[in-house]
Amino acid sequence: MNAKIVEEPTFRNRTFIFRDRLHAGELLAEKLQRYAGREDVVVLAVPAGGVPVGYVVAKGLGAPMDVIVVRKVQVPWNTEAGFGAVTWDGETVLNEPLIKHLGLTRRMIEESISETKRILSERLRKFRGDRPLPALRGKTVILVDDGLASGFTMLAAARSVKKRKPRKTVVAVPTASLRAVELLASQVDEIVCLNIRSGFIFAVADAYENWYRRRGN
Repeated sequence: MNAKIVEEPTFRNRTFIFRDRLHAGELLAEKLQRYAGREDVVVLAVPAGGVPVGYVVAKGLGAPMDVIVVRKVQVPWNTEAGFGAVTWDGETVLNEPLIKHLGLTRRMIEESISETKRILSERLRKFRGDRPLPALRGKTVILVDDGLASGFTMLAAARSVKKRKPRKTVVAVPTASLRAVELLASQVDEIVCLNIRSGFIFAVADAYENWYRRRGN
């Protein structure tokens, strides 16, 4: 699979494009208007930062929105960094080159994954309760987050969705590293990203003027 890439060329490699996540969602919804008003479209947002973006996108498309609970597997000594991701249904994706670079032992990896699954269970109860994921077979699924750094969290989400036989999987994000786009390109049908940035250093927050007002904590 070789995904169709849709971007906003005037935003390439720029920073502080969006006022906040709601503004980013508005611009993203405009870029996705070909999916508006279609009964087969479902928007799935990645909590927590992807929820406000996904809400605005879903509203702009007239599509239902739900959440897909995914969490990065944290590096033991740096909880801001991750070396993979796990989804609510156990789909696990690991960044093997990074694991090798960091020198993580098998025990470290297993303990981090176990802790991630524990936190996922708590988040699942918080965000979904007893509600099952909506039926995705034959649907066009638009996966939304507030941005992609490594892309491994979204990769895990995409693989989880793929098991449910959608007609089409679209990743839609306001900002992403070029590396993340390249990672996902072979796994989904389309990637819509307004602000693609190349370079060695990448932070999702650099696309937003107001980043820390997102989660109310």
